[in-house]
Amino acid sequence: QVQLVESGGGLVQTGGSLRFSCAASERAFSKYVMGWFRQAPGKERELVAALSWSGNTWYADSVKGRSTISRDNAKNTVYLQMISLKPEDTAVYYCAARRSTVIVTTPALYDYWGQGTQVTVSS
Repeated sequence: QVQLVESGGGLVQTGGSLRFSCAASERAFSKYVMGWFRQAPGKERELVAALSWSGNTWYADSVKGRSTISRDNAKNTVYLQMISLKPEDTAVYYCAARRSTVIVTTPALYDYWGQGTQVTVSS
C-alpha cells in the first residue's frame, strides 16, 4: 500500500503562486504515473497535471502555461508549481499515483490517493 502525503496548500491572493509537494512511501513510486487532481465544491474531481516515469507530462487547459509538475525520485516526491493563481483555482488538491506508465485523466483509474490539501485563492 502506497501512502501519499501532500503539503503546500493554503490561502493566496489572485496572481500569487503555490508549490505543492507529495511524498510517497514506496520506492516503486519512480515507475508510477503521478497526478495532481482538484475538486471544487459541487464539481467533479479533475486532473490538473500528470507526469509519467519517462517524463511525459499532461496539463489541463485551464492550468497550461501556469503549472509545472516535476518529481524527485531520490526523495520519492512529486511537486506541482502553480503561478498566476485565479479564484477559479480554489479547490481541494489531491496527489494520486497510478501503477502504470500511461497517463489517463479518469480519477477511478488511479490506485492511491493523498488526503488532499485546501487551496483558496482570494480575489
